[in-house]
Amino acid sequence: MKFPLSKIWSVLLIASLPMISPAQKVKIGYDKGTDFLKFKSYTWVELTTAPSRPLLYWNIVTSVDAKLKTKGLTRTESNGDLILVPEGGVGLGFNVAAGTPILSTSTGAPPALDATMWTGASGSGNLMAPYVAEGTLILTFVDRATDKVVWIGTVSQKLDMEKKNKSLELVEKSIVKLLKEFPPARK
Repeated sequence: MKFPLSKIWSVLLIASLPMISPAQKVKIGYDKGTDFLKFKSYTWVELTTAPSRPLLYWNIVTSVDAKLKTKGLTRTESNGDLILVPEGGVGLGFNVAAGTPILSTSTGAPPALDATMWTGASGSGNLMAPYVAEGTLILTFVDRATDKVVWIGTVSQKLDMEKKNKSLELVEKSIVKLLKEFPPARK
């Protein structure tokens, strides 16, 4: 079975759109049967290995603690109502500029690799790295009494490891966005 070239280009364009987005990507899920008002305290899970980026980890912990404090939760060193399990890391993702043409608009054969569409019509004024650091943070809240996950959230954000202060600001904004809907509103 042969697919028309225009359909293949359409699928590739749709698949590439999430890579173009510069904003944080947030996903959350929670147990809708849980009464979050009963939780008054939380305890960070004890790490089994040291973080590979201790300064970044410290910034994340400090930011999460501050945000949870504004929501009425108290951090305890042990036996909190909730156990907070952090996971995450920094990996490499594709660095795709939104203004660079990605796909051919013609229905003919794809252009040769040296065609101008691969660098933009006027050529590339600044060379972009093909990969960029992307940080991902996953926060899981476990009800200590039932040993059941009650809330989980994931946030991903592109980071510039050369501009550490800017990256730390982006991490802070990502945490604010991630915890915006914690605890979930009662319905």
